[in-house]
Amino acid sequence: MTTNVRTRDGGSATSRPASRRSHGEGVFRFISTGAGVVLLAIMAAIAVFLISEAIPALQANKGSFFTELTWEPNSAQVFGIGALAFGTVLSSVLALIIATPIAIGVALFISHYAPRRLAAPLGYLVDLLAAVPSVVYGLWGVAFLVPLMRTPSQWLNENLGWFPLFAGEGIIGGKTMLAGGIVLAIMILPIIAAISREVFLQAPKMNEEAALALGATRWEMIRMAVLPFGRPGIISAAMLGLGRAMGETIAVALIFPATFDITFEILTPHANSIAANIANGFGEATQIGRGALIASGLVLFVITLLVNMAARMIINRRKEYARAGA
Repeated sequence: MTTNVRTRDGGSATSRPASRRSHGEGVFRFISTGAGVVLLAIMAAIAVFLISEAIPALQANKGSFFTELTWEPNSAQVFGIGALAFGTVLSSVLALIIATPIAIGVALFISHYAPRRLAAPLGYLVDLLAAVPSVVYGLWGVAFLVPLMRTPSQWLNENLGWFPLFAGEGIIGGKTMLAGGIVLAIMILPIIAAISREVFLQAPKMNEEAALALGATRWEMIRMAVLPFGRPGIISAAMLGLGRAMGETIAVALIFPATFDITFEILTPHANSIAANIANGFGEATQIGRGALIASGLVLFVITLLVNMAARMIINRRKEYARAGA
């Protein structure tokens, strides 16, 4: 069975048989549904593995897993995730605060300000930064950034020490939360910039031209026509970068001093994260220590899921965001 389709010039054309089209749609639906089911199955399998491996260590733990600030699973069998989770969230949020404005500025420059001959090479360069191995960023941070941050850290402590983030006594600078946050910001900046750039390029040209025709400046046009349209994409890009920062391992393992305390002082050598602790301790871990590290990985897995769920809730909170991101 075939169907005739009328063309624009008044003629007719024979389309594909209806049975063939329905068969193709069924195959595509089966493949797409199967892909979604496989993804859910993989996530469930990861969760089951983490839980099954973590239970023996949690049962042997002599401290509170969520509030204990000590990490000695190999000897005393006392460990807690409190300081590690705090350091993971603080360093990732700090990186996000640093990287997001710069990434949005880079994306706007490439999409709406830079000449076409310059925009393409800049876009390739930003994308290339995302392919640099994390160990390279870590080595750069240890060899170059950490010594460089001593003087700025001391200046911030002396002049803005009244603010909790820049407070602290004793050693200022070196391997600190600020240095790790800057390295993480550089690592997630290409991701946020690349996604934001593509979203800005999809903004309706008619809206941009209408704003310019009404006498708006280029920045006013961007503020009225581009940024509202790209807001869901910016949020998604930022949350993707936040997830990358939370899971980063090698770079922060090289920079963080591996302490186990909770403090907002980002200029003193007090910093650690779940991923860095796993990288530093897995090689020498006993059976209980290995289970403790896997338990901390389970916490990181849950935190990442919560971050993604929060991003989706933010996007869906307003209907116009949901339509723009659909």
